[in-house]
Amino acid sequence: MVTTPTFSTVSFAKENSVEKFGLILKIMSMIYKLLQSDQVATKRDLYYEEPHLFRNQTMLDHIIDDIACMLEVPRRFLNVVATSKGCVVGDLSYTGPDGEVVDCLSASSGVMIPAWIDKLDNFRTVHAKFVLVVEKDATFQRLIDDGLITSMPCVMITGKGVPDVNTRLMVKRIWKELEIPVFGLMDADPHGIEIMFVYRFGSVSQSFDATSLSLPFLKWIGIFASDIRRLQLPDDAVKALTSNDEMKCRDMLSRPYIPFHHDIQQEIHEMLLTKKKAEIQSLTRISQKYLSQVFIPSKIKHGDWI
Repeated sequence: MVTTPTFSTVSFAKENSVEKFGLILKIMSMIYKLLQSDQVATKRDLYYEEPHLFRNQTMLDHIIDDIACMLEVPRRFLNVVATSKGCVVGDLSYTGPDGEVVDCLSASSGVMIPAWIDKLDNFRTVHAKFVLVVEKDATFQRLIDDGLITSMPCVMITGKGVPDVNTRLMVKRIWKELEIPVFGLMDADPHGIEIMFVYRFGSVSQSFDATSLSLPFLKWIGIFASDIRRLQLPDDAVKALTSNDEMKCRDMLSRPYIPFHHDIQQEIHEMLLTKKKAEIQSLTRISQKYLSQVFIPSKIKHGDWI
């Protein structure tokens, strides 16, 4: 976190900010009603209460974040939550806000992560030894089909790409309640590394709430850029870095936390040096079940993580 943040003033006396001033007061009144009645609403719900007031959903989202930042509280403490998109599966059960027990082994393709993580209780597992955070839903479903959650008893979570707040909160809650390690499986490309950064260090858009949303305990097991060379992946399973990819890599190297993480720095330099990237699915070129039967077990067994 920067020690000297920039501030902007929104005032009823300034012509260029009169509209935003009015919208901030309107949304604060909506939040006040939620808190008074102990109700929870999604950002989408608030938008459709007065759709004529807001140009689009993004405008309302930004104002809610401004209010949370101004009041110095996480957004969920305003009883405003985002619609969840993440899934969880494996040896895990918990009690929902309505008192119903949710068994994450019961759904073959995973259970949707609820919108109100703080209201969950009684997290339990019988055999799970770790949590595996998977970047993409396709890989998540493939690992379920391969029987990973039974061959290596675990809890698997996916944010289906860039993770939403609820997915990150769920990972943190499971880690705290079950006290088991958390591993991250992402593509060996700039986008995959960026997603790992969001999990581990937090996102720029939610930087004011980085303390509760970042997951510094997450151990990244790959796929690394160095794995492409180590596993000798065939050329047709590997893609060339684009100019945008190279720009992204250089941008990531300039992040303030990178100098403190030499191993991550090395992997980004490796990608820039070889000019190659690969998706998790490229491991199927070695064998169909190489990811679930060899790659993940050996990474965890030998402590090959960053």
